[in-house]
Amino acid sequence: MPTDLELRAPDGQPSSRTVVPDRETKRPEREFVRFTRLQRALHACMIISFISLALTGMSLKFSYTAWAVMLSRLLGGFQTAGYIHRTAALLMFGVFATHLYDLYRLKKHEYKSWRALLFGPNTMLPTRQDLKQFLATMKWFLGMGPRPLYGRWTYWEKFDYFAVFWGIAIIGSTGLALWFPILFTRFLPGSFINVATIIHSDEALLATGFIFTVHFFNTHLRPEKFPMDTTVFTGHMPLAELKRDKPLEYEALVASGQLEANMEEPQPEIVVRTIRAFAWIALSLGFSIVVLIIYAMLFAYR
Repeated sequence: MPTDLELRAPDGQPSSRTVVPDRETKRPEREFVRFTRLQRALHACMIISFISLALTGMSLKFSYTAWAVMLSRLLGGFQTAGYIHRTAALLMFGVFATHLYDLYRLKKHEYKSWRALLFGPNTMLPTRQDLKQFLATMKWFLGMGPRPLYGRWTYWEKFDYFAVFWGIAIIGSTGLALWFPILFTRFLPGSFINVATIIHSDEALLATGFIFTVHFFNTHLRPEKFPMDTTVFTGHMPLAELKRDKPLEYEALVASGQLEANMEEPQPEIVVRTIRAFAWIALSLGFSIVVLIIYAMLFAYR
């Protein structure tokens, strides 16, 4: 008798054609949706604007170094770099304004009140629980206790989140003063421009160093995330990862029956590859900027 993989020709000889039995195509396991499409788009725009600001701003701050001169030439000169810097600043202001609108939309349609948004279980505001988890994490680092159980937002994620508010307030306001000095000196003393120059420059250096070291480590270089965490880019998190990293959130979703409503098919492979390419470029640029800053401060300081 012919096997399932063979066809017999009229003369009884095996045919050159084969028949592959139908096999059930295994569908990829669904993933937890952690970020909306708008949130992912805002994060991508934030990356583009921040790296553009860092490249152009640091090239001006360390203009006495050879790498800053070469970088400014690649950007079209220091004047063109200034145009790029201000355009990137406008993009960041736009991202911030859009995020505030998104918060208002969430309050109106999902949380129903500002109190529920700001003081509910998923608040981004620091709480006493964050302090407890911070202390427990330090003990875990030293081998003095178990790893704490985290909820939707960890204390370091909240810190990174409000760093943007601080940056917009301090770096953004002083940057506007330097952009429109005549306008600001109509109601502020002229010496404020000198103060704004120092604050803008040093705070930008601090923000650049923090984002490209501490934030990169917390997000991408931790052992459980290395070499890259694509959750904020794809918006999806594998269920096993959710159980491991956010056990309290997982338990709350299961208890409320909302877990299934937040599950979707994974992003197409071509999308994931494109996202990884974009993320690797951003990571490489960020680390390169840190190396150039360290070189300028240690070996090229004047």
